[in-house]
Amino acid sequence: MRGERSGRRRDPVAKAAQAGAPNPDGPPTWRALADLAQLVRRSNAPQLHLRLIAAILMTLAGKALGVLAPLVLGAAVNHLAAGQGAGVAFGLGFAAFAVGWAFVRLLSAVAPNVSDVIFAPVRSAAQRTAAAETFAHALSLSLDFHQTKRSGSLSRTMDRGSRAVDFLLRILAFNLVPTGVELVLAAGVLAGRYDWRFGVLAVVVVAIYAVSTFALSNWRIEHRREMNAADSEAAGVSVDALLNYETVKSFGAEARAARSYDEALGDYTRAALKANSSLALLNIVQAVIMNIGLGVMAVMAGFEAAAGRMGPGDVTAAVLIMISLYAPLNILGFAYREIRQSFIDMEEMLKVTRQTPQVADAPDAIPLPQPADARGAALAFESVGFRHDARANGLEDVSFLAAPGTTTALVGPSGSGKSTIVKLALRLLDPQEGRVLIDGVDVRQVTQESLRAAVALVPQDVALFNDSLRANIGFARPDADDVAIWAAAEAAELADFIRDLPQGMETVVGERGLKLSGGERQRVGIARALLADPCILILDEATSALDSRTEAAIQKTLRKARTGRTTLVVAHRLSTIADAEQILVLKAGRILERGAHHELVARQGGEYAALWRKQTRGARTTQPV
Repeated sequence: MRGERSGRRRDPVAKAAQAGAPNPDGPPTWRALADLAQLVRRSNAPQLHLRLIAAILMTLAGKALGVLAPLVLGAAVNHLAAGQGAGVAFGLGFAAFAVGWAFVRLLSAVAPNVSDVIFAPVRSAAQRTAAAETFAHALSLSLDFHQTKRSGSLSRTMDRGSRAVDFLLRILAFNLVPTGVELVLAAGVLAGRYDWRFGVLAVVVVAIYAVSTFALSNWRIEHRREMNAADSEAAGVSVDALLNYETVKSFGAEARAARSYDEALGDYTRAALKANSSLALLNIVQAVIMNIGLGVMAVMAGFEAAAGRMGPGDVTAAVLIMISLYAPLNILGFAYREIRQSFIDMEEMLKVTRQTPQVADAPDAIPLPQPADARGAALAFESVGFRHDARANGLEDVSFLAAPGTTTALVGPSGSGKSTIVKLALRLLDPQEGRVLIDGVDVRQVTQESLRAAVALVPQDVALFNDSLRANIGFARPDADDVAIWAAAEAAELADFIRDLPQGMETVVGERGLKLSGGERQRVGIARALLADPCILILDEATSALDSRTEAAIQKTLRKARTGRTTLVVAHRLSTIADAEQILVLKAGRILERGAHHELVARQGGEYAALWRKQTRGARTTQPV
């Protein structure tokens, strides 16, 4: 149960439908069963086949003993009735049958539990495999998926889907199918040992019970679907609010968010009340059918006993067989509803794994070769075009070469395409036209792992893990030792700050690094990128959150860091890129001007010259005349 979005609210069922909610009929059963079997096969559970066979045999043995136990008790009662006055022999005979009945019941109760213990590692391995595969595949999906996903909803989908795998394995293999076997055994015993009408009655009552349960459960599923849809939607909203709590606080929206959460709880409560009321109706109908069946069975057995064709123990056995048959049927409505819902939950989880990433390694992808030039790798864009779905403009015919060891700067207004160029260089996006080359190799022909090892990014808004400073800096190179981590911190002008902290490198930075200032987060991002030691370094407004003094020190450090690597810089403050060998001026996805700083400033009427004058006008007016 979670809160819903603050502000305007929509019907959770309609929202779920828009978000791709499952069809009410659910996924095809056979395909879902095949998916489940494949998950079990991929789980690599210990002694998988042996455990599966042993668990099924134990479960079936338990069901058979459950049918046998009433017969043993019936024999005891018959012996009791026939042996009145027989003394010690009667007492010993009855005791033997009674003990035998108790022992058989014990075995029938123990067998399913032993089966569950045997099969539990298989269920756990399948659940773990489902969750791990979905998580890994979600991380591998492209930028478009992660920009549109709701983190809370995705997390809930993976959680429900993995738990559905465990439930389906337990309920299908060790409840419903064995219950069907028990019904066949019970009907056969009643018909063969007593009267064929007893067997028919058992089958008819169970059939009516099942049909009624399925019909009412189908009617009830919509209530459950509504609750799940609201739950998934609300989970995403609640995670968004928690991640962005500073925004909520800065706009004084705590009360508004609380009201929205309360309204969402009201929606959930109303749906839950409907679901609980329909559940009560289902339980009443089941109880009526069950007790009518027991009453008819008792009356039929009584008439047979009165006619001398059955003993009192046989009457007891017939009724007990029906009661033992009803025991697993008590959860039939729950099991049917949960099975359908679990199939839906599992299918929703598998939908994530079936999504094809827009950016994926080619089947013949190779590792990116090490740069031949000691100064770094060459980055080239050849007639690159890319258009976002949500934008009117995109990149058009962008071509440039960043030579090894040089710095290329990208400047221009917001929306001009600078960030898109950065994402294309990192291969977070693939160009729709043209090619992106590193040392003459198309980035689509190399593995993403090797490409990301060769290209490091320091973004404008550095997001950190809720972990220690050591873990965040060392994330770029998990095998880095303390010396390398401290060296990167020194290079990023961060070491003195860390030494002054009570816990030093072990200081936890909080959710997304919010315990640190913007400038401190940027320095951690710079240290992380320097530790990666890439051959291409991308700085996307990497010093925008720093004060002037720290920025000057970091710029000096970054100039040192450029040695031996090619640098791509996105900047709004032109003074920070005046020493770049090449400056590209973008507007509306096109390169309007290119050249060195002194060349672009000298152009009369040029875009760059106008930006330079605008940014330096204030500095000139403050100089003494």
